[in-house]
Amino acid sequence: MFDLARAGSTEELAAQVDAGLPVNLTNDKGDTLLILAAYHSHPDTVAALLARGADHTRANDRGQTALAAAVFRSSADAVRALLAAGADPKHGTPSAIETAQFFDLPEMAALLRAG
Repeated sequence: MFDLARAGSTEELAAQVDAGLPVNLTNDKGDTLLILAAYHSHPDTVAALLARGADHTRANDRGQTALAAAVFRSSADAVRALLAAGADPKHGTPSAIETAQFFDLPEMAALLRAG
């Protein structure tokens, strides 16, 4: 299932969740399906998981959130979807805001400010 999230196989992953796969399933590093989809720049998969109740507040074992992952990858559509779902740019270690600052991503910082 984690490979489906990494690959952006939205329809197949959504069907698995609809059939009973826990939407907040985590791997051995604490990465959720949502974090993996965000990190691999798959905004459609991010949106599908959010629509099925994925918890955008969950952080992996390193404190990273889906929003920070999307910011790191400069995936504007994923960032927008996460913000629309209520993701907090200040949550996580590093937070999405800190990620945008550290990696000098002004477009991502602007998206986070616009909320």
